Amino acid sequence: MIKKILVSQPKPSSEKSPYFDIAEKFGVELVFRPFIKVEGISAKEFRTQKISILEHTAIVFTSRHAIDHFFTLAKEMRLAIPEDMKYFCVTETISLYIQKYVQYRKRKVFFGTTGKIDDLIPTMAKHKNEKYLVPMSDVHNDAIAQQLDAKKLNHTECVMYRTVSNDFTPEEVKTFDYDMLVFFSPAGIEALTKNFPNFKQGDIAIATFGPATAKAAREAGLRLDLEAPSEKYPSMTGALQHYLLVTQD
Repeated sequence: MIKKILVSQPKPSSEKSPYFDIAEKFGVELVFRPFIKVEGISAKEFRTQKISILEHTAIVFTSRHAIDHFFTLAKEMRLAIPEDMKYFCVTETISLYIQKYVQYRKRKVFFGTTGKIDDLIPTMAKHKNEKYLVPMSDVHNDAIAQQLDAKKLNHTECVMYRTVSNDFTPEEVKTFDYDMLVFFSPAGIEALTKNFPNFKQGDIAIATFGPATAKAAREAGLRLDLEAPSEKYPSMTGALQHYLLVTQD
């Protein structure tokens, strides 16, 4: 019987989140506790990449993390970002977040609608004379670079932030009494094995989102009780609701 579920993500900001519906419908306690956190790299570390931010005329943002760490790093390096710098973002929500740091001008901010770089590239291709800088995490693949190469766009990828374990306190370790753990990235699985080196799964159900997370869980010797997404349940909340429906007494 599942009564207490640990979701390894920040607590949803909206009260309309499906997670809260699940808690109410099935009488389960949901605890939101990220296993990983994002931290920026220092100016000293950035300089080892030998990349000049001001040699670029446009920045590509794939997340709010990227925006935070770009402007924080620029401030640390005492760089004055030119007013005519252009910003290309994968969603409108991310583009609006730029207002936290600079005055938002529609003529210099562009965004996609799907959250995928594929949707943004046609807009970038219309500005083919720009020199694009793409701030990224230390964990990334070459998919973006390959797509920009295919369009013959002038671009540079750089690491500006990293994903690290969000370590548990001794008190949290002592009170770790969950019936189910929900993971969204391989880094979350790594954080579990780091914080709980003697972890014994036993009756604890484990849910993973995405094939890479599932693979990491299996390689760590964990039993997977729920995998998402699936054709029928594309979201973790949908998959979780169905799982509880068929397993709860």
